[in-house]
Amino acid sequence: MSSKVNLNNISIVLHKPRYPENIGSAARAIRNMGIGQMIVVDPQNFDLATILKTATHAVSDVVERIEIYDTLKEALAPYNYVVGTTARLGGERQIITTPSKLAARLVSISQKNRIAILFGPEDRGLSNKDIRHCQALANIPTAEFSSLNLAQAVIIMCYEIFIAGGEENKEFSPRLAGRHELDGMYDQLKDILVRISYINPENPDYWINKLCHFFTRLQLRAKEVSIIRGICRQIDWYGKKCYNDGK
Repeated sequence: MSSKVNLNNISIVLHKPRYPENIGSAARAIRNMGIGQMIVVDPQNFDLATILKTATHAVSDVVERIEIYDTLKEALAPYNYVVGTTARLGGERQIITTPSKLAARLVSISQKNRIAILFGPEDRGLSNKDIRHCQALANIPTAEFSSLNLAQAVIIMCYEIFIAGGEENKEFSPRLAGRHELDGMYDQLKDILVRISYINPENPDYWINKLCHFFTRLQLRAKEVSIIRGICRQIDWYGKKCYNDGK
């Protein structure tokens, strides 16, 4: 079955933006490309008058619908697929794609899943902790100077999604587990694996991050997350039973 990108299922998320002018310019950029939903997380200065001035009157509806959250985890909870944008490479940022290749992949995913495109603060971008919320990472190729203005990065990503969405795509993608379901699973896995001494309690996130990469490649559904959490509960029950039985 052929399909085009579902822009109604795509949101732009700005994490800790520092300047209201950038929020307004980003709102204008997403409206240019047919995306109407913007999320702002813990903004340093959310001056509505400045935002509206930069966005222009034609984009006031996008600005008025902006949702503001205190934490990234709370903001991303309703989404099934989170894409992080990064200028930095290496370290935990090993599996990175270009905006155009990512956009082609999002066409099928957008049919049954809510997608968040995540941008970090202007001065330092997304941290390693932030990217652990992401199922995919995108890097915008540049020449020697890699720093882009926030609104520039937003419009490049949205443009690639818009262009890819104009072509019919026959790839199928199921409804994926939501971010809140995945976060709950990872928290439960971390607790269990520390208690059975499978991972180092001094640095559990290092090992959990490796599991995150593994499960991301599998693109888990809600039922599969439920199975994994059920296994964790059973391990927890059996461990307590053995302790109480003196085994």
